[in-house]
Amino acid sequence: MGLILDSSILIAAERQGQNVADLLRRILVLEGNQEAAPSAVALVELAHGIHRANTPQVRTRGEEFIQELLADVPVYPLTHQIALLAGKIDGERQGQGIKIPFQDLLIGATAAHLGYTVITGNPRHFRLMPGLDVKQL
Repeated sequence: MGLILDSSILIAAERQGQNVADLLRRILVLEGNQEAAPSAVALVELAHGIHRANTPQVRTRGEEFIQELLADVPVYPLTHQIALLAGKIDGERQGQGIKIPFQDLLIGATAAHLGYTVITGNPRHFRLMPGLDVKQL
């Protein structure tokens, strides 16, 4: 068992000035003691937002958050197995007229491949993926 941290909760925590340890404690209190880590795609989304910061101070705070995250938890890579699973899910869902945003598709496929739950602030797109366990924080 484990949790894939969606970018939405990482971005919200960073913007609210939380540190990674506090975020992880809060998640583990709610979800129990299990591994919690982001996918590489969530890390891309977090870094993207930080590098669009409107002040050097905001950017520095964001970069510190990323360094703390990298020191505290593993980051799940996008593997060829995850890529193939994402392609299967996307093809099947689009064949039914359902479009899942690419980043959420890859994050969800990472969780599905690992047998993990996605924990997110915005579950809407993840709930479009059949069989994926999704929890809202």
